[in-house]
This record gives sequence, structure tokens and C-alpha cells, in this order.
Amino acid sequence: MKKIFFASMVFLVTCSVNAQFIYDYLKAADNYYQKGDYFSAAQYYEKYFGSDKAKDRPEYKPYAVQTSSKKTAPAATSRETAIWRLAESYRLLNYPAKAAPYYKQAMELDKTKFPLASYHYATMQRALENYSDAEAHFKTFLAEYTTDDEYRKGAQTELANLQFIQAQLNKKDLKYYTVNKAPSVLNTVGANYAPAWLNATTLLFTSTRPEDSTAKDKIYTNKLYQAVYSEGTLADIQKATLPQDKDMHQGVVSATPDGKTLFLTRWSVQGNKKTAAIYSSTSNGNAWSSPSLIGTDINVAGANTQQPFVTADGKYLLYSSDRSGGLGGFDIWYAPLDGSGRPGAPVNMGDVINTSRDEQAPFYHEASKSLVFSSNGRVGMGGYDFFVSKGAVGSFAAPENFGYPVNSVKDDIYFTSRGGAKNILEEVMMSSDREAACCLEMFYLKKIRPLKQLGGRIVSCDPAKTITGATVTVVDATTTKTLHTTTVGADGGYTFTLEDHVAVKVKGDAQGFITNTIDVAMPADPEDERMNYPDLCLQPEAPKVNETFVVENVYYDFNKAVLKPESFPALDEIVRMLTTYPEMVIELSAHTDQIGSNSYNQKLSEARARSVVAYLISKGIDENRLAAKGYGETMPIEPNKNPDGTDNPTGREKNRRTEFKVLKN
Repeated sequence: MKKIFFASMVFLVTCSVNAQFIYDYLKAADNYYQKGDYFSAAQYYEKYFGSDKAKDRPEYKPYAVQTSSKKTAPAATSRETAIWRLAESYRLLNYPAKAAPYYKQAMELDKTKFPLASYHYATMQRALENYSDAEAHFKTFLAEYTTDDEYRKGAQTELANLQFIQAQLNKKDLKYYTVNKAPSVLNTVGANYAPAWLNATTLLFTSTRPEDSTAKDKIYTNKLYQAVYSEGTLADIQKATLPQDKDMHQGVVSATPDGKTLFLTRWSVQGNKKTAAIYSSTSNGNAWSSPSLIGTDINVAGANTQQPFVTADGKYLLYSSDRSGGLGGFDIWYAPLDGSGRPGAPVNMGDVINTSRDEQAPFYHEASKSLVFSSNGRVGMGGYDFFVSKGAVGSFAAPENFGYPVNSVKDDIYFTSRGGAKNILEEVMMSSDREAACCLEMFYLKKIRPLKQLGGRIVSCDPAKTITGATVTVVDATTTKTLHTTTVGADGGYTFTLEDHVAVKVKGDAQGFITNTIDVAMPADPEDERMNYPDLCLQPEAPKVNETFVVENVYYDFNKAVLKPESFPALDEIVRMLTTYPEMVIELSAHTDQIGSNSYNQKLSEARARSVVAYLISKGIDENRLAAKGYGETMPIEPNKNPDGTDNPTGREKNRRTEFKVLKN
């Protein structure tokens, strides 16, 4: 009996201890969650659920502290709330593979408690490239969620994103892109992002890599690092000699053109509140000075100011801020820099660039006059996408999404290019979490721009006349520079290549034909690899005055002036010629052989000539341009008899003919 009592007591104590552990895990998880420490919260929620998955945990998402959804679980049980908060924690850590299963559990609970579960589950599925599942759940969310707010609008945008994604994955030029993750010396444990060139041989970047890789409790603080670039390789990775205060994160930098001043972001995190501002530091040759806060015009109290970029001419500071006066979320701003590098009054880039959501990480590519930035407020691949806008500071065109594979279905943010004026994607470094469970990594990207294959044909406007030895000349319509000239082939065709499509003038010349030109505009899609120019038609030169031509294949009924239908195609060619040369006046003449009397043959030839003129008039030719003349047998072109006096039927056949002579041009 004592043994039974003792065993019961042990069981009750064990249950009590386990219950206390479970309660402590939940309490700790909730505490971390409320403070915005989603990394710690996720670990303790996992422990609360008795999962050993807590060991497989993500690194903390660098740079930006996010906040949980405004819609929380009303009147939910502790376990239900824990499911929701664990899903939220993983989402806010950008860990979709971990978040999706918990959102799915939340979807199976009371929908009134977790109305956003299907929305966030769909976004996680999109990030995991499960597009059909994502589309289905966005549609489910829109059918069930009737509140007209940011989430409903977001779901509509996400459906548009999914269509955009499908189109991008089937682009015809994907073979010209190369995307490679930077080597492990750059992408170590933690986050590695925001590459920026200090000079031709020094790359700066931000990293949360722990300084002591052997430490049990690794500290993931954002710091500035540098790498040496030589012969296409980055090596000699070192922490930059930039003073950094304890509990302060710093990175995402941009240097002035002379490399002597560095603008950088420094930020701290208290609970779930992040405070970021832009600082500057100067170089003494071997190290950087302690960063100092730049003016209050830029760093407005109560707002986050971050991600500075100095234009290549040193005239402007671009940056991102959530200060008031913008369009919502983070906006791109700019401020002029004076001769000493001090920024002037800031200006919002306006609704051409900014949206009601977030635009961040500006970069201006001087060679191509292009602003590149990341946004989550436009149709794209999902998350943050890179957008490009042509123009100059103060005047930018509507942004265009770079598309896949520059962008992915995850976050793509922080871009730098050393490409030329014609190809901004020629040599790119960027950061993205496309291949990571949670954190940003650095990637190399290169796009080859294939030569454009162009061509056309030089043809005769008169199908009866063949062009031989025609010359084609293609001239840039803007610069008048000759782009291509050659003698066309037997089929009249010509081909050539250019780096880029341009509007052109095509000129054709050929012996016996009138020179002609056509204007050819740019194709609708400038990236089209091929373009066939319209045929260029050359008109035969007009016949000379008093020049006479036999009209072949004109037939009459025997001993009559009635035209046979077989004659019409040949006479239609005369109609076409007279239409082409509207000032031309011609004589139509008919001839006979010597069979029959002179008088009979004269009358027959005159009647036949009038029949031809009548046909041409019926086709719309002015009668004042036509003269009918019969010559009977008086103008043979072949002997009607052989030298021995016998009949020459071949000669007589040639003498029975219809001709036209040019009287006026």
C-alpha cells in the first residue's frame, strides 16, 4: 500500500513539474513575442509544444525589425494563441517553411479568431513556390474576408503577382542570365547583404556573422565588413575599422566619390521598436572616424532613416525613411549635398517612385541613368522586388520590375552594378534570401545582351521585272550614322546585327529602278532578338519618250477586234504602269501580217487598237492619256515570207502584235 501511495505521489509531482515547465515555456515565449524578439519566442513556443524542432532554428532576420499582424486572436485558448504566434514569429523571421505548417493549423481553428490565417498561409506558399496552392488560398481569403483594408488589397495584389510570376518563369531570354550565390567566404553563418563598392578594389558589405564562431551563444550583431577584389575574386574578408557602440547595429553604407566620407545606417532595437538614423564617418587613410549623426533635416525625431546612397557625381544623398510627409511606409527621399558633403533640405521622390507601402535601398546607376530600388508595394514576384526607373534625380520615369531571375518570390533588396551604359545587368552584386531559410545572402548576377538579328528584302514593285544587284543602306534615324550597307542576295534579302534596336531609314538602289526609302520604328519589345523590316519596293524607272514596247500575250478573236480574256493580265500591267506614272501618255497600236488586203488590215488594226484603249479606260485610265493607232501590215518586224517566197508563219505571228509607245512622261 505504501508503495502504491509513493508511486502516486511521484507521478503527481512529475506532472506538476512538467506542467510548470510547460507554463514557463509559454510564459517565456509570450514575453519574447510581446517584446518583438521573435527568434527567442519561436524557440520557446516550440518547447511549449514539446517539439524537438527548436534545434532547427533560423538566424535573426537582419536590419529591419518587423511587427506582428494587427489582427490578433480574440478570445483564443492559450494553445490556439501559441499556434498563431509561432506562425507569426516564423513569418516575421522570414522563415516560410517553418511558418506555413502553423498557419495551416490556425486555419483549422475558429476563423473568427484568426481571420488572417489563410492570407499568411498563402503568402508562405507563394514564397515556397507552391503557386497553385497560394492562388487557391488567396481566393479563399478574399471570399471570406470582407473588410476593405490592407489585407484584402494585399490579397488582390498577390493574385496579380502570381500571374506575373508565371509569365516571368516563361520568359524567352532566361538563357542569357547567370545567377550565382557568392562563395561561403562572403556568405557565412548569419546574414550577409548590402554590397557597396568603396573603390575599384574594395567591397563593403553588412553582416551578422559572429566574431567568435566557437562561442556557444553566438551574438548576431550587424557590422560592416570589407573584402579585397582582385582578378575577379573577393578575398581577405575583414571587419571594417569603423568604431561601433555596444548594442548598436550598423551597416548599409555608401561612400562619396573620393572615398573619404562614408554614410551609414546605425540602429538599435528596444523590445519590438527599432530606431534607425544615418551617420557619417571620415577616413584618415587607415581607419574610419567614430560615426556622427548627420543633420536633423534628414534624421527626423520619431522616424527611421536608413540606407543612404551617394550619387556618383557627389551631388545627392538618396535614402529611405518612414517619416511623415510621405506616401506611407518607407519612401525614397533625396537631399542635395553641398561642397563639404552636408545634405540640404530633403525631397520626397513622389508617387512616381513611392507607394503606400515600402520602397527601400535606393541605388543610382550613373552609366545608364537608372534608379534601382526595392519595393513591396507593386505587382511583382512577391516580397521585395527590384525595380528600375530611367531618368535623373528629380525626374524619373515610371518604374519597371526587373523580373525573374533578377527577382525571386522572396525578398530581393540591396543592389549594386558595375555594368555599362547599355547593360546595367552586366555585372551585378545583390542580396536576397531566395536560397536561404531566413536570411539575406549575396549573389552575383550577369545578363548577356545578345546582338539583335535584323533583316529585310529589296523587291521590285513590278512583279514582271526582276531586280538584280540591288544595294541596301541602313541609317540610324536619329544620328544619321550608317549602320549597314551591302549588295543584296539573289532573293533580295539582307541581314545584319546591332547591339540595340534603333529607329532606322532603309534605302534601296538598283540599276533601272527608282531609289526608295522606308522608315522603320523600334519594335514594341526592345528586347526582341529578331526583327524583320518590311519589304522595300523599288519602282522600275519610267520608259523613255518614243520608246516602244511589244505587249505580249494580247489575243483577239480570229479576224475580229474583240479581246480574248487571256489578254486581260497583260493589259492590267499597262494599267498598273500608267497608275504608277500618272503623267505618262501613251499610244496603243495594233499591227497585222500581210494576209488580206491593205485596206482590210488597216481597218482591223485600228479597231483592235481602239479595243485595247477601251479596256484601259474601263479600268479607270483617263482617255486623254491614251491614243489608239492602227498600222495594218505596214510595220512588220519579221519577214512574212521566206527568201524563197514560201510562207513564214513564225514571222507573221510576230507581226500580229500590240504595242505601246511613250508619248509623254
